[in-house]
Amino acid sequence: MALIAIDAGGTGHALEFWRHSVGLGGINSEALNERLVTALRQVHPRLVRIFVQEFFRVWTGPGQYDWQRLDPYMEALAASGAKIVAALTMKPPGLFPTIDQTRWQPTHIGRWQELVQALVHRYSVRRPLATHWEIGNEPDIGEAGGSPYRIRDAADYMAYYRCTCQAILAAFPAARVGGPANAALLDPPLPQFVELCRQEGVRLDFLSWHLYHSDPDLHAHQVAVARLLTRRLQARPELMVTEWSCGFSPQTDAEQSTKPVRAAAIAATVLALHRAGLDWSFYYHLHDQVCYPADFAPFFSPAGIARMAQHWNERPHRFGLFGVDGEVRPQYFVFWMLAALGEEELATESTDPAVRVVAGRRAQDVAVLLVNYSIDEPGERTAHVRFRGLQPGRRSLRLFRLDAAQRWSAAELRLLPVETRATWVGEQYECAVRLPAHSVALLRVDACAT
Repeated sequence: MALIAIDAGGTGHALEFWRHSVGLGGINSEALNERLVTALRQVHPRLVRIFVQEFFRVWTGPGQYDWQRLDPYMEALAASGAKIVAALTMKPPGLFPTIDQTRWQPTHIGRWQELVQALVHRYSVRRPLATHWEIGNEPDIGEAGGSPYRIRDAADYMAYYRCTCQAILAAFPAARVGGPANAALLDPPLPQFVELCRQEGVRLDFLSWHLYHSDPDLHAHQVAVARLLTRRLQARPELMVTEWSCGFSPQTDAEQSTKPVRAAAIAATVLALHRAGLDWSFYYHLHDQVCYPADFAPFFSPAGIARMAQHWNERPHRFGLFGVDGEVRPQYFVFWMLAALGEEELATESTDPAVRVVAGRRAQDVAVLLVNYSIDEPGERTAHVRFRGLQPGRRSLRLFRLDAAQRWSAAELRLLPVETRATWVGEQYECAVRLPAHSVALLRVDACAT
């Protein structure tokens, strides 16, 4: 049994779960369809993170650009209401004639900068879509991370970062610039790059890294480590995990992708990142996609192309909140629950470390998110939720839960309640919530219309 205490009197602290959003892209150039745009809009993201990958084929020659593939992609994202963190992973063959992930310097720096300026002018100035520009993606592992750049020397990454930032800021001085989007926080070039930024006074608006692991506490620990890495910088950058998910499995199957354990791990990780004070996180990814090897042929090695095809076509990880054909998975509703928590955070306590809790309110409506997730001691639990500081009166109580039962409307993309009932509350109120192993519950105690 877990005792959960909720102080409904409020803390005065804003509850900003919109800081925990999603990423997409890097696999093909197909724009979001209407269903996915609607799904994104329903969880109210402020930012989403994408790849501006070479398969959009924007650069066609000096001063010549083709926007026919990238424009629809960006317009679909704009329809969701979100702004964009754009990771630059382009490598036009005309500027990089040799296919080699270790070649980071274009044959003509000026034309590279003209391309970057054209991108930023189109999507940050003409249309205010992209607010953050991330320089590269997983330079510590290159093609193994879906990026055509492998830059492990901090001085080399700094040279690439500096010349690209110059172009971004020349086109849009208000842009937020950062990186390096490392696959591992402490691998080169990230720690050394931070130190070079300090020594040389180079602008770093955000520091970004990735982590794929099923332990929420490890995710939180890395936030603390990143804060230590940046403590000597003159201006503290935003800390951003621009890709994260559960750990990689050797194999996945269709049934595994819909088991409640993945939704519970995601919910527990978001709560851990929230407690750690992370500025932004982007779960990877919104939806699964097909990889077309021919798209990568102009800028990836044969081994890199084969790896991408295996990762996404032959042994798909099924990380998506939605499947390839648009089927919704329970983890989408984690973000649906987070968006329903309200605007002001409430003080909470839990006697069981396996039951993580966060609560919020909007006016007199109170919502509590409960996550039963434990790597070491999984098992069913009952949460006794005790409120204090409620305004007495008649209330509507609703309980939603993500578990093996899969209670949702796939057509309307909304959860269906386990229980709905009228009740009366005093200043103190208690109710019990059953939490099967690896489940997520949303308890709402809302004021009734008079």
